[in-house]
Amino acid sequence: MADIEDFPRHIAVIMDGNGRWAKQRGLPRVEGHRAGVRSVRRLVRNCRKLEIPYLTIFAFSTENWGRPKAEVSALMSMLKRFIRKELPELKKNGVRVKVIGDLQRIPENVRKDVEWAISETETNDKLILAIALSYSGRDDIVRAARKVAERVKAGQLDPSEITEESFEEFLDTSGIPDPDLLIRTSGEQRISNFLLWQLAYTELYITPVLWPDFKKKDLIDAIKHYSKRERRFGYTGEQVEMLKRKGEPQAR
Repeated sequence: MADIEDFPRHIAVIMDGNGRWAKQRGLPRVEGHRAGVRSVRRLVRNCRKLEIPYLTIFAFSTENWGRPKAEVSALMSMLKRFIRKELPELKKNGVRVKVIGDLQRIPENVRKDVEWAISETETNDKLILAIALSYSGRDDIVRAARKVAERVKAGQLDPSEITEESFEEFLDTSGIPDPDLLIRTSGEQRISNFLLWQLAYTELYITPVLWPDFKKKDLIDAIKHYSKRERRFGYTGEQVEMLKRKGEPQAR
C-alpha cells in the first residue's frame, strides 16, 4: 500500500443496499441480507490484514424493529449463524467482539450467542469489532444522559465536573476512539442516526456500491480518499502544519 499516505485508526461502516441488490436480481430481500453477511466477513478479514485496530459496523438500528416481522426474524437468525460460524476465525485472528446498542431488545436466544462471542474474545486486541445492534445515536446519548443524571442524583457526580471527555465514558462506545472514517454504501448521503456524538469530526466517504458488492478494492479506495484529506478539527491549515512540525496531537 505504498500509495496510501495515512491509514485511519477507526473505520465505521453503514452497510446499505442489501434490499436494492436483491431487487435488481429479482430475489427476496432476505437474499440481499445473506449476501451482505458475506461482505461483512470480507470486511473484517480485510481490516485485520490492513491492521486497522477498530471497526464499527451498523448491523441493526432501533428503527429496524419496525420492519416486517419475517425480515426482522431472518436478520436475527443470520446474526446467530454469523456468530457461530465466524467465532473460531475471529478468535484465531485476534478479533475482539463488542456490541453497542440496547442489547436487551435482542431475542434471548440470539442475545446469549452475542454475549458468548463477547466473552470468548474479550482478551483479543488485534482488531476491536464493534457491532451496532438495536442501536441509534440519539438513544445512545439519551441513555448516557440518564446514567449521568443517576450519578448526580446519588451525589456521586458534581454537574460542574461534567465535560465532553467525562460524558463520553457513559456512551456505548466508551473506550473506543471516535471514527476517523465513515463509509456509507449505496450512495445515500445521510448518517441515519448512527454515532451522532462520535462522528463530530469524522471524514465521510459515500460510495454508490451496494453493500453486497463491497470488496477489498472498494475499501482501499475509501482509505485512499481518506489519506489525502486534511483533517483540521477546527484549526486552520497553517495551525495543523505547525502542530505536526511540533509533534503535538490535534484536538480529538
